[in-house]
Amino acid sequence: MSMSDINTADQPATFEFSPENLEEAKKHIAKYPEGRQASAVMPLLDIAQRQFGGWLPQAAVRHVADMLDMPVIRVLEVASFYTMYNLNPVGKNFVQVCTTTPCWLRGSDEVVSGCKKALGLKPGESSEDGEFTVIEVECLGACANAPMMQIGDDYYEDLDEASTIKVLEALKAGETPESGPQSDRKGSEPAGGLTSLQENT
Repeated sequence: MSMSDINTADQPATFEFSPENLEEAKKHIAKYPEGRQASAVMPLLDIAQRQFGGWLPQAAVRHVADMLDMPVIRVLEVASFYTMYNLNPVGKNFVQVCTTTPCWLRGSDEVVSGCKKALGLKPGESSEDGEFTVIEVECLGACANAPMMQIGDDYYEDLDEASTIKVLEALKAGETPESGPQSDRKGSEPAGGLTSLQENT
């Protein structure tokens, strides 16, 4: 991938970290010995993406490359390899539905269906108002609570079509739905509660 493969719509001409984010970036760079500052590329890309509303413009990729004294193509290789980075604009509510085998076996098709019903969006689509983007992703590491989706930094687990719609409708209404399991279980305990290790010894 090259910079020319990235959607050029909405690309700013320049990018600089805000003063607060610059301080955060410097803290990450300081964690690495002299000559190894390039190791901070992932946290710096994350900071830049958060500052820019969920995606990395070309100017941010160049800025991170300059800060770390890296070729721009090396930073772009990282940004284009990892799915956590977005090289094109995404909605304010970035809905990532896990459709890997454990979630699929537990009903991720219902989650995708809930997104279609609540938002009118299929995976890979964004709402015209810029509020929502829905994509399918590989494993997000919450298999014990499958099926699940990530919205921003929050995980919504133990979903079915109805609970997916409920979460998305709350977001549409400007509310903050409670993250975690959307069933009656606590964390990743077995459905129905603990069956062993119920007493402190």
